[in-house]
Amino acid sequence: MWGGHHLFGPGKADLLEGIAVTGSIVQAASRMKMSYMKAWLLVQHLEKRIRTPLVRKSRGGNKGGGAALTPAGRALLAAYRAIEADCQRAAKKHLKRIAKCIEAH
Repeated sequence: MWGGHHLFGPGKADLLEGIAVTGSIVQAASRMKMSYMKAWLLVQHLEKRIRTPLVRKSRGGNKGGGAALTPAGRALLAAYRAIEADCQRAAKKHLKRIAKCIEAH
């Protein structure tokens, strides 16, 4: 949370990752069962709030358009995924303790 608002979380991280993997906002949205418009509005809202471009779109043409993460978009996604990995590592020992408690009863 930034400023009391949920600015970035797992859904937006998955969207950015989908854009990075597919090279397309349309395909990333489709993978998440989301409309292109909703995906693009989420990206625009995020970019507006943090005041930096995260996705670079290219117009169509013979091969169609595409999208890629900017360096800022890649950095944001990497930082979020690092937080997730740290949380999973930290939770592992506690989950083992919970499992022992359950097995004891």
